[in-house]
Amino acid sequence: MGYRDGGGDGRRITVPQLLQHTSGLPDYPFSLGVLTGKGRHTYRDPRTLVDVGLAHKALFAPGTSWSYSDTNYLLAGLLIEKATGRPLAEQITKRGIGRIGLRHTSFPGVGEERIREAHPQGFFAAKPGAPLENITEMDPSWGWAAGQVISTPSELNRFFTALLDGKLLKPAQLAQLRTTVKVPESAGMGPGARYGPGVSSTPLSCGGLMWGHGGDIHGYATRPGVTDDGRAVTVAVTADAGPPTEQGPVDVEAVLDTALCKK
Repeated sequence: MGYRDGGGDGRRITVPQLLQHTSGLPDYPFSLGVLTGKGRHTYRDPRTLVDVGLAHKALFAPGTSWSYSDTNYLLAGLLIEKATGRPLAEQITKRGIGRIGLRHTSFPGVGEERIREAHPQGFFAAKPGAPLENITEMDPSWGWAAGQVISTPSELNRFFTALLDGKLLKPAQLAQLRTTVKVPESAGMGPGARYGPGVSSTPLSCGGLMWGHGGDIHGYATRPGVTDDGRAVTVAVTADAGPPTEQGPVDVEAVLDTALCKK
C-alpha cells in the first residue's frame, strides 16, 4: 500500500506543514543511509528518496498531528529548485551561508565525499555493541535538504543567532518561524518542546527558550541551542551506534541546558 492508497492527499499539504512536520508524510527509512560496503559511496538522488518515502502509508491527515519526516525537507528542497530554477546548494549558499559570512560552512557538491577543512573523525557502529568504524569519508547525498550541510559549532552558533535576530528574515517571516506546534513527548526532544518551520524550541530550566535544530548523520550528531538574549552553545558528538534513539538527544539537551543556564 502506497501513500495515496493509505489516505494521503498531497493536494492538501501546505509548505508550512512540510516545514513543521505536520504533513503526515512518511519518512524514508534510516537504513537507506547505512554506509557499509558500496553503500558508503553510493549517490542517492533526492527524488528517488522521496519516492521511497511516499511508497509508505500516510501517517495521518495533514495538519492533524506531528511526526518528524526527512521527506518533508527533501520536498522543500525540490520546491526551492522549482521556484528559483537554480540548484538548492546555490540558494543555501547565497541566501544563508554567504549573507552572514560563514567561511567554514558548505553544502557538498555531487560526488564530494571528503570534508574540505580540518575536522574530527566520525565513527559509526552498525548496531549497539558492534565495533566502531571510521565513517568520515562518505557520500552524504542521502541527507540532501534534510541534513547535508557541513559546518562547525561556532558557525552554527552564528547562524542560529543571526536567524533569530532577524538578519536573515523579514519581520513577518521571523514571526512565522516562531510560530510553533506541540511536539509529542515520544519524540525525545525534551519536555515542552515545540516545533516551528525548520526550528525547534525547548524550555530552559532557568527560564526562557532554547532555539535550534539538531542533526544526525552517520558518525556525527550535532545539537545547537541559542536564546533570545544571545547566548549560544553547540554540542557535537562524533560517534554513534546505529539509528538515533530517544535517550541520546535528551542527554545532549541536558548538556545544552546546563551550559546556557550557567551563571
